[in-house]
Amino acid sequence: MRMFKCMLALTIVVLLLPACNKGEGKGGAGTIEGYVKLVQHPDDDYQLNTDTVNAAKTDVFIVYGDDEFYGDDVETGPDGFYRLEYLRPGHYTVFAYSTLASGEKVAVSQSVDMPVGAVFKAPTIYIHDGKAYGTSIVKGKVHATYYHNGTYRGEGWAYEHRVYIRKAGQNLHFDDTRVGPEGEFVFQKLLPGDYEVFTVDESFNEVPSFIFQSIHVDEAGKVYELENQFDVIINV
Repeated sequence: MRMFKCMLALTIVVLLLPACNKGEGKGGAGTIEGYVKLVQHPDDDYQLNTDTVNAAKTDVFIVYGDDEFYGDDVETGPDGFYRLEYLRPGHYTVFAYSTLASGEKVAVSQSVDMPVGAVFKAPTIYIHDGKAYGTSIVKGKVHATYYHNGTYRGEGWAYEHRVYIRKAGQNLHFDDTRVGPEGEFVFQKLLPGDYEVFTVDESFNEVPSFIFQSIHVDEAGKVYELENQFDVIINV
């Protein structure tokens, strides 16, 4: 009889172990809810201004504990709100994806420690999108002195003059633009790195040459200005 009681007790303990050791995942009374906001980075915005809106119809993923893959996903509503229900207590990670200018997807996450049977309001997830996201801008100006057959014809901002940009150490430029009415030019969607900006300067015998300025871009989302304006001679 004593042996039977011991075996019965052992069987009960074994049966109860899975219930006691259940980790993160479905099967509980907990809820994680929150919002996703979309930070838009419009192209051709030379001040890097952004516009934040509700991220409607955006997938939100949840990782249970230390799992390598997500366990479930939901879609946000029109107001960017999401809810993940029936969760057991434990540690969770919720995330959504940002889109870089290159098209690459980057996960933006929030960590959550879920109490028993709670409704946990997760911090807002801010995702980014737009052609200029994850890049920087380089600005400069070009001033011109005009000659005709060696005779001085005046000076001013070099409107419509062409400017080029290339990566340091390369021979070919990857982009070019024309100077605006106030002498300004802009190159945008630049990743961190070293660049050379250059334009054409004409001597009095109309033989063109190039003048260069170097600039180091060390972070995204920043407006850089060249240290000096370009001063060029243009034969008209």
